[in-house]
Formats: sequence, structure tokens, C-alpha cells
Amino acid sequence: MTEDNGHYRAFEDIKFQKATLDLIGVANVIIQDYEQRGYSLTLRQLYYQFVSRNLLPNRQQSYDRLGKIISNGRLAGLISWTAIEDRGRNLRGLQTYSHPAQAVEAARDGYRRSLWDDQQWRPEVWVEKEALVGVVGGICNKMRVDFFACKGYNSQSEQWRAGARFAEYIRKGQRPIVFHLGDHDPSGIDMTRDNRDRLSMFAGVPINVQRIALNMDQIEEINPPPNPAKSNDSRFEAYQLEHGDSSWELDALDPDYIAALIKKNIETICDKDVWDASLLREVEEKDQISYAIETLED
Repeated sequence: MTEDNGHYRAFEDIKFQKATLDLIGVANVIIQDYEQRGYSLTLRQLYYQFVSRNLLPNRQQSYDRLGKIISNGRLAGLISWTAIEDRGRNLRGLQTYSHPAQAVEAARDGYRRSLWDDQQWRPEVWVEKEALVGVVGGICNKMRVDFFACKGYNSQSEQWRAGARFAEYIRKGQRPIVFHLGDHDPSGIDMTRDNRDRLSMFAGVPINVQRIALNMDQIEEINPPPNPAKSNDSRFEAYQLEHGDSSWELDALDPDYIAALIKKNIETICDKDVWDASLLREVEEKDQISYAIETLED
């Protein structure tokens, strides 16, 4: 895998020890598995795959070492440059077109009816970490549900915007609900409470915020690798009394497990008959756009 095809381009001639080459080989197997299932990996997710396979001890030095190995493996052309995502560092800009016809065709191809407008519930999925947006986004897009990375405790301005958004849904007769996913640690647990309290304050009515991961029953079921809970966290003592000294990260869960969990919770509030009727309208409206394009071309 050292050919210069863009994805495996070598920039440096690096000599690796056999143990390091073995780790690179395992990394490529894990990366290929994720790609075949339609997921991209962050370094953190790759690291937890090594930990769960007992190939690396769960400590900061191991994470730092793996990061260095992946970096050198890419430079040597042994690991694809597209294999690991660095979410949050992306080129941004306006969508542009070479011809007006492209814009009209893009509008048709990208048209999606808001399938939740006629539903009783109005869900959103919030996840603590931006690194998991790729996992959460895949299933949320399929279910036409908006999703959001809080990046820890949500900012006051974003919480206010969400409160205003939910108040508007309520005014239209819908019931907003947030499905929240976060780490099982002193602050990660408290973030669910914080979201519920501040959203309710800004919306002016109680907002339903359901924590769907990571919960203790899931930890007992899956047995993800533990970490020491941060004793310098102001919420540590209360957490320790209930859960002990260990904590667990959401990143350690298999993406398929997270996606299935989100799908299951969304389906419990979705009226299938209303959903199917909205989908049918979407098809009809796309046909109308196609007809408009044909008329313009004529």
C-alpha cells in the first residue's frame, strides 16, 4: 500500500520496528472494517478499538504513542490520508456553480421535505463530542432529524437559540424532545441535567431531555474499557458515591450500536402513517421540480 495514488502517498522514508509495523497492520484492518460499514474514524475511536482488543493499555501514553504511529504511517505511505478524520478543522466556503442549470439541478437533487412538520413530536439528537458527529449524523440524516454537537457543556447562546426553537415548535402544537448522548463521567452525566434545566428556562416550559447513552446498563452490557474518573471534577464526590471511581467514554462504543440506539428511540415517537404520507408528497414535489427544469430548458 505504498503506491502514490493520493490516498497512500509517501512523503518520507521511515524505518519502523516490527512491533510498530504490526500495529499499523492492525490499524488498517480496523480502518477497513469501519469504511466497509460506512463510517470514518477519529484517532480516539481507533485508539479504543486497540484498547478493546487488549493491544494497548488504556492510558494517555498509549493514546499519544498511537497518534505518533498513525502520523508516521501516513507520512510513509502505509496508512491512507483519508482514513482518520480531524473533525472541526475543515475548509469552508459558499456553494458555487459553473452554470445556472447546475444550481437548479442541485436544488432538485437536494430537495427533502421536512418530514417532522406534521408529527406530534419534534426530536433532536445532541451528542457531547464533535468527534462523534460522523456516527450520529449518518443515522440522523436517514431519519431526517437535526443533530448537534454540544462540545461539552453547551454555550449559553446556543442553549438560548435551542430554547427559542423549541418554543416555536410548541407554539405550532408539537412536543420537542432531545435525545442526549454523553460520556459516563462526573461532568458527562451532569450535562444531561444542565441541558434539561437551561432548555426549559429558555423555552419557558419543561423540555423533555432523555439521556440514551452512555448509561450504566449499557456499560454492564457492553463492558467498554474504563478510565479513572477525574477526582478534580467538582462533581466527583457525588458521582463516586453512585458509580465508583471509574468512568467510560462514549467513543468506545461501536458505531453500529450508537446508530441502532438512536434509530430505536426516534422510531418510538414517529407516526409511521404520517411519515409515509409526507414521503409520498416529497416524491410528487420532486417531480414538479423536474417538470419546471424541463420547461426552463424548452
